Amino acid sequence: MEERIKRIYIPMTETGFYILFCMQEEMHGYNIAKKVKEMTGGEIIISPGTMYGSLSKMEKDGLIMFVREENKRKFYMITELGKQILNIEIRRIERLYQNSRGGLYDGK
Repeated sequence: MEERIKRIYIPMTETGFYILFCMQEEMHGYNIAKKVKEMTGGEIIISPGTMYGSLSKMEKDGLIMFVREENKRKFYMITELGKQILNIEIRRIERLYQNSRGGLYDGK
């Protein structure tokens, strides 16, 4: 993995995290926005500008890939590189959570 990609995406913005997290299933932008709103109880609402700007950047950087187009909607899915970045970010968040509770992160 390129260090440049790690520097860009770690730590990840909250919206970037949710977008990439949702890409573990084949989805289009509108689906992602709905799922994120549902997952966060409406606390995170991703605007179309943020969504499509993020999708474009993630595709260009190789974190997601275009799968197909249906009814003028583009479906994307996470790539192996995207999974690696997502897993690094999840471990970072788990460490933060455990440390905030007074625990030590064991890395597992």
